[in-house]
Amino acid sequence: MNAPAAPLPAPLAPAAPLPGALAAVYRAQLSRARVARIPLLFVATFQSIGIMVLMRGVVDAGDGAEARAVVAGSAVLVVAFVGLNLLAQYFGALRAGGGLDHYATLPVPAAAVALGTAAAYASFTVPGVLVTAVTGALLYELPLGGLWVLAAVLPLAGAALAGFGAALGLLAPRPELATLCGQLGMSAALLLGVLPPGRLPEPVRWARELLPSTYGVDALAAALAPAPDWAAAAADLAVCGAVGAAALALATWAYRRAARA
Repeated sequence: MNAPAAPLPAPLAPAAPLPGALAAVYRAQLSRARVARIPLLFVATFQSIGIMVLMRGVVDAGDGAEARAVVAGSAVLVVAFVGLNLLAQYFGALRAGGGLDHYATLPVPAAAVALGTAAAYASFTVPGVLVTAVTGALLYELPLGGLWVLAAVLPLAGAALAGFGAALGLLAPRPELATLCGQLGMSAALLLGVLPPGRLPEPVRWARELLPSTYGVDALAAALAPAPDWAAAAADLAVCGAVGAAALALATWAYRRAARA
């Protein structure tokens, strides 16, 4: 007598629509980041304010381009610390620990996982960026009226840095390399974003053009001027947005690749 055939596995539920899945992943990751990353956000904010205090010894206060570059670069550095450095570490550890297998079994599109996590980490930087920008404007005697540009700089620079951070964590073969890449990326954001570009050697300025966050820095620095160049700021934001879209697309591809592996 033949043995009864093994029952067929139940079919997986259909994938949830992208907007709903994206919102669910975003809320879950934001809640997780809020609990686990608040001390690190404090460190990132304290670090950026400390850099501005140190730079105050060599950069004069006032409406000069160098003072605006230091304040804008320090504010965006908070985004680099969280969105680039910590997200690279998070996805590197998630991949090494098999956490991607859990996400792969859920009826959630790959884009929702990558984009939702990147958006949550970028949003988590908002308080630190605001505190750093206001403190820097007061320290360097800059007008506060231009800080409204942060409403555009934060999501665009955050998307670019978080997207690259996620891609680094997902593509690195080992979590240690993901941590190293995240640290190197944050160091590049520090050296190329905070230091006034007018004092950098010409080859370093060329390298600065390749770092996406510097376009957000330049847009914020332009908005802090007494007579802002809004056309230049809009052009910098457009470049930052285009790079951010490409970075998030890269993170989505990297997630699919890592999940299949």
